[in-house]
Amino acid sequence: MRLELEYTDIAELRGPLIVVRRTSGVGWDEFARIRLHSGEERHGLVLEVDEDIAVVQVLEGTASMTTGGTRVAFTGSPLRIPVGDGWLGRVCNGRGEPRDGGPPVFGSVTAPVAGTPMNPTRRLPPAESVLTGVSAIDALTTLVRGQKIAIFSSAGLPHLELAAQIGAQANAGGEPFSVVFAAMGLTHADAATVRDTLEERSAAGELALLLNLADDPVIERVLTPRLALTIAENLAFTGGRHVLVVMADMTSYCEALREVSVARGEIPARRAYPGYLYSDLASLYERCGRIHDLPGSVTVLPVLTMPAGDITHPVPDLTGYITEGQIVLTPDVEVSPPVDALSSLSRMMRAGVTPAHLDLAAQCVAALARARQARELAELIGEAALSGTDPRYLDFERAFLQRVVAQRTDDRRELAETFDRVWQALAVLPRRELTMIAAEELDAHHREAT
Repeated sequence: MRLELEYTDIAELRGPLIVVRRTSGVGWDEFARIRLHSGEERHGLVLEVDEDIAVVQVLEGTASMTTGGTRVAFTGSPLRIPVGDGWLGRVCNGRGEPRDGGPPVFGSVTAPVAGTPMNPTRRLPPAESVLTGVSAIDALTTLVRGQKIAIFSSAGLPHLELAAQIGAQANAGGEPFSVVFAAMGLTHADAATVRDTLEERSAAGELALLLNLADDPVIERVLTPRLALTIAENLAFTGGRHVLVVMADMTSYCEALREVSVARGEIPARRAYPGYLYSDLASLYERCGRIHDLPGSVTVLPVLTMPAGDITHPVPDLTGYITEGQIVLTPDVEVSPPVDALSSLSRMMRAGVTPAHLDLAAQCVAALARARQARELAELIGEAALSGTDPRYLDFERAFLQRVVAQRTDDRRELAETFDRVWQALAVLPRRELTMIAAEELDAHHREAT
């Protein structure tokens, strides 16, 4: 490692950035130690280098910093953090510093927070399921190990509660399993709710929780998901665990990225987000997967709010291009969690479930689509004027919402119970309408309601 020289020529403080002049040999993404006149030490990452000028983002923010008396030393390497089982059971901030009153997290091995590119020739396709204990997800949009799938929500809906419930309940069918939960931009009340929901899993040593609060420095929010994924990669590919990474709220992350971009003076793209937003999100979401000859897996579940419920907003729009499906929450569904089954999709579901499960899910989606058509027709001519089996499909929709979708946040359902509830909802339909399910499955499970 090269000798750390301290630079004192600070040209400018610009939001969360400092501009250091007359530097030498400094590289992009290099880690920096910043010492204030008071003796306080802060940390930073190099965002840009132009000849002898380096632009450094300060992870703790530039509050109370001055251009005089500030010293910057560059380490010659990217930011690295200790990795290993020491993160499990811990609650830290977005920079990895303890929030639970415990000692700092130590480890015999460190890893760069930017991650290590996965060799595409060794990458395995997603396979086998991650069960969330939430019926609406396990039945119709099953998570698959190594998959990346997002939760889209409008503001005011219980997306954070659902994310915390998934983090508390998810499992890999008895195989070694851990959750890394990266919370970004949370209020203190929301953070307390998340900690309470995840307390049991944390106490069991199966959870690493990174909490970035709304009043924390914005740069920390940019770092939080990278720390979470670095921790997860080690737990998975070195520790042999199946790891679920929940990142909520990615809209807060993107807004922090936009703020940094504005401070750098970059030319804005759609809605003032930086033009590299797509590649930045991809650099996070693509850190999921399975590797040949290694037992673990990383499954990524980003959660994001759609401003004004606009699914064409840049954050959900670009996320949808990168991920392999989405779980959509909508205010039009009057139960909780308000999952819109017809707008939700898991493109990798086929790789993680049985053919019977796939047929059951397809039948439910087809029946819900028929129910939506009947409901729209009923709004025009009145439900009493519907003919044929249309009223039965409306009954199915109501039964499906009440028996399958509606679920308390403390209610963990095994897959067998979820299937039972789906069959109870399908009981309102005559057997002749269930054309997507094999006859032997109908014989075993379908009991038409009278």
